[in-house]
Amino acid sequence: LLEVEVGEALRRLRWTLATAESCTGGLVGHLITQVAGSSDYFRGGVVAYANEGKHRVLGVRADTLEQHGAVSRETALEMARGARTLLEADIAVSVTGIAGPGGGSPDKPVGTTWIAVSCRNAERAEHFVWQGDRQAVKAQSAQAALRLLLQVLESCP
Repeated sequence: LLEVEVGEALRRLRWTLATAESCTGGLVGHLITQVAGSSDYFRGGVVAYANEGKHRVLGVRADTLEQHGAVSRETALEMARGARTLLEADIAVSVTGIAGPGGGSPDKPVGTTWIAVSCRNAERAEHFVWQGDRQAVKAQSAQAALRLLLQVLESCP
């Protein structure tokens, strides 16, 4: 399971993790905490569903939200940085997207998701457009977040 592999990588590095979630509603944190002993490395997570929460709690700039929208590379990166800072973690992962069934547009259809990882010496963001219903989009996003987190952790010394 990805959440087990993430935990093993965090233990190996002696790092702590924070999450910042929007469309997944805490699913990434849920998966992480399904692993016994995850309290050793999981600092916590923020579910910032509304833009106001992204701005006030995670420190996403109002300019970023206005210019790029909540579902963007820029917002995902600022969410991850904000969670890492707020929860004093070594690494953070964020997810922001449109789970549907409504809320999509021609340039950002339902299923559009941005996932970002931020740590001291690396940042990555990836874009996905998932197919399926709301539950499928959330599940695929959470798994992709764990995969990206693991890739970044494995590339760390």
